[in-house]
Amino acid sequence: MLQISLERPGSFKAKTGCIPAISCGQALVRVHRIGICGTDIHAFAGRQPFFDYPRILGHELGVEVIDPGDEPNGLRAGDRCAVEPYLTCGRCVACRRGKTNCCTELKCLGVHTDGGMRPYLALPTRKLHRSATLGYESLALIETLGIGAHAVERAEIQPDDFVLVIGAGPIGLSVVQFARLSGATLAVMDVNAMRLEFVRTHLGVSHTLQAPSDPVAALRAIGGGDLPTIVIDATGNARSMAATFELTAHGGRIVFVGLVQGDITFSDPHLHRRELTLCASRNATAATFRTIIDLVESGRIDVTPWITHRFHLEETPTFFPAEIAGNPRVVKAMITVPA
Repeated sequence: MLQISLERPGSFKAKTGCIPAISCGQALVRVHRIGICGTDIHAFAGRQPFFDYPRILGHELGVEVIDPGDEPNGLRAGDRCAVEPYLTCGRCVACRRGKTNCCTELKCLGVHTDGGMRPYLALPTRKLHRSATLGYESLALIETLGIGAHAVERAEIQPDDFVLVIGAGPIGLSVVQFARLSGATLAVMDVNAMRLEFVRTHLGVSHTLQAPSDPVAALRAIGGGDLPTIVIDATGNARSMAATFELTAHGGRIVFVGLVQGDITFSDPHLHRRELTLCASRNATAATFRTIIDLVESGRIDVTPWITHRFHLEETPTFFPAEIAGNPRVVKAMITVPA
């Protein structure tokens, strides 16, 4: 079968691989759709932490169950599923406490181990989340939504909060989707005018800021004199992340959902004076996947406007460098894996 490997930064290669055999507790799945994530783009550019080359990318997957294996966990051949791509140990302190999203031995498909840029995968059945109604493109977007949903869970948003989301890329958009459901006052800030227009048009956010020269004043104008009580940074940019300490109200909360290589510095007296709470947010849990599928199935979340670019798996070595990497017009790219 065809598989696409990222051999080194900037270079994909088409290879031939074998259909994998499944072991105890695994199912054989057919990959139909692959969402392109910021992680994939960073890996292509050579800027992804915890990453080794060569690697088969692909962790946002919409799949069909071909063989549910000896422990089917309720799955049947033909089921359409989203994939929870976080392979966990089930034994460490985080797993024992239900925080499987930050397992000490976590391996993410397409990052720490080979992923879905190929037609067939063997996956643990417990990592497959079935939907009776959603198509493969929607299912491939569930993982992206999970990142945003978990960040909002970490933020503990209440209806009387003023929330600022910094960064309107795919992860930021997923944060916005769930922050909107909270009923809080919401503002989105980005340097990209096109993405802010997308946020206004498709997500109904009325307060957007194109990285103003004085963001504090702009935010106070929205908040009736107050700064945001919650700031969620989805940029993966160290300078932006460091600036959140100046943008958050006294007693407020900062959530870093973006990931950057390097250090983030801040003034400790400033942190103390405002008694800020700083949280990291990583991945999502199985329960979050199920909740998101229910929300998309019910129509409360619509992800169809997100997909701006589509191409076939065999086109990846040429289309990805030419049309996806570094293209500010990409919101979400989707790969079709032909039969």
